[in-house]
Amino acid sequence: MKNKQRNREAFAEHSYWQSYSDMMAALLLIFILMIAITLAIYRQKTNDLEKTRLELDTAQSQLDETIEDLEKSNGELASSLAQLQEAYDQAALTQEELNNAYLEIENARQELTTTKQELQDIVGIRTDIIGALQSAFSNSSMKVDAQTGSITFSSDVLFRYNSASLTADSKESLKNIIPMYLDVLLQDQFRDYIAEIIIEGHTDTDGGYQSNMELSYARANAVADFCLNKRNGLSETKIEQLQKILTVNGKSWSSPVYQKDAFGNATQEVDMPASRRVEIKFRLKEDEMIEKIAGILEQR
Repeated sequence: MKNKQRNREAFAEHSYWQSYSDMMAALLLIFILMIAITLAIYRQKTNDLEKTRLELDTAQSQLDETIEDLEKSNGELASSLAQLQEAYDQAALTQEELNNAYLEIENARQELTTTKQELQDIVGIRTDIIGALQSAFSNSSMKVDAQTGSITFSSDVLFRYNSASLTADSKESLKNIIPMYLDVLLQDQFRDYIAEIIIEGHTDTDGGYQSNMELSYARANAVADFCLNKRNGLSETKIEQLQKILTVNGKSWSSPVYQKDAFGNATQEVDMPASRRVEIKFRLKEDEMIEKIAGILEQR
């Protein structure tokens, strides 16, 4: 009985430890499985993470390229906009220049039309002035040139030989003629069209050019002094007007008068008495008008 009981106790003790060992083995196996599963999951997650990182790197690279392309496109767009703005500004400037050119052309056209009209008026005024002078001198021995409107005094009548001093008789003659001539030119109707009133002295071809130049100028100047003296018929107002446009010239023997044949044609023979003369004439503003027209046309 004692042996059986001892055997049962020994068997029971052996069974207990065997169960415990099995349980521990099972737990160890479970732990190993858990570690294996965990390692597998970790490896999978690591692979997934590495793949995701690679994908993110690729995406970042693509994003960087896209940003670079966008920046390049923005630069090209900015350059195109600048060129467009420059072209627009240039077009606006060209249009403005074109408008200014049209305006200048229109102004020039109007100025040219006005100047032409003034020139036409002056051409008509010359005829009117010459007509008025001829009418004023209709009862005088002094003749007005039908082409130029000038009057001519013989130096032999005005001066003694080789002298530039007016004779007493010539002064009386000048007092009758000078105011009559200048009153016509300086009247309100004609005065604004007169550019110059010219007194010219001329000599014959006898003697040297320079000495005759001095004599011709001195004689013309003597007549000019006479005209500007208020005691000789012109009012102070007319004298002031005359001073602004009066020119005195000495021509020596540069413009002699030639004798004419029986048919009225000029010959090669100098008319010495007729060459010794003092002319009073006028110049209208047509030369200025012509120069103005030429200047306008040249500018355009």
